[in-house]
Amino acid sequence: MVEGRAADLAPTAAVKIFSAGTAGCVADLVTFPLDTAKVRLQVQGESKPLLKGQRAEYRGVFGTIFTMVKTEGPRSLYSGLVAGLHRQMSFASVRIGMYDTMKELYTQGSENAGLGTRLLAGSTTGAMAVAFAQPTDVVKVRFQAQAQRPESGSVKRYSSTIDAYRTIARDEGFKGLWKGCLPNIARNAIVNCSELVTYDIMKELILKYNLMTDNMPCHFTAAFAAGFCTTIVASPVDVIKTRFMNSVPGQYSGAVNCAITMLIKEGPTAFYKGFVPSFLRLGSWNIVMFVSYEQIKRAVMSRSFSVGAG
Repeated sequence: MVEGRAADLAPTAAVKIFSAGTAGCVADLVTFPLDTAKVRLQVQGESKPLLKGQRAEYRGVFGTIFTMVKTEGPRSLYSGLVAGLHRQMSFASVRIGMYDTMKELYTQGSENAGLGTRLLAGSTTGAMAVAFAQPTDVVKVRFQAQAQRPESGSVKRYSSTIDAYRTIARDEGFKGLWKGCLPNIARNAIVNCSELVTYDIMKELILKYNLMTDNMPCHFTAAFAAGFCTTIVASPVDVIKTRFMNSVPGQYSGAVNCAITMLIKEGPTAFYKGFVPSFLRLGSWNIVMFVSYEQIKRAVMSRSFSVGAG
């Protein structure tokens, strides 16, 4: 009885924000190796373009993971995890947790939100999230991109997460921590719209036509569709964002220059580098995150109801 009545209660904005941040961390813990492999594939050829006939160091998502474990050890797959968790607690909390609140704001409390309203709500929370979490994203990408091979003489750029924040601020100034902010806002406006709006609409249609009940299979299906659509739309912006944020000072004059340089040196296929790991990561991340998000929301509301009833 408690479970049924708790499930009927509408989660508050605070519950959604907490649940989204926690679910984002759970999803990162599960999918972080795929994200690291994606970053390595995206930055490959950046500092030293591959010559004709030269074999790429990283080939495919699983080949990249195997190469990293073999040459750098298994811990390299989770390089930047601390910054990644920092990012999710501040980033997912805002962009996912505040989506419904923003949607209600734009519809002035109406439950009938059109596609335009949903896209606007997704863009708004995506941009707001970047304003909070950009420094954590810069540090995460830097850690994931750095190779750790003592035998080859390569030196780690940063010794720890805190050292990375401190070093970037000292060497590159305050702007260094917000490097790639504009392409990241563009990316997250696209990602948020693709991800949240697709999930929102898919879940709504599944429930409307009674294809499934509002439970895990429904959440899984909607999340998978959201991950696929997001990867197709966001991959080019994601590659540019990763390259620009990982670049040394002066390498690119801006995000547009980064995109032009990639196009001239590596061709249009460079914008879809790491597509398979991006899909594997975004698809699995969306599934884990949305399923966790829905379950955490229910658990928190059930707990609140039990405490209130007691």
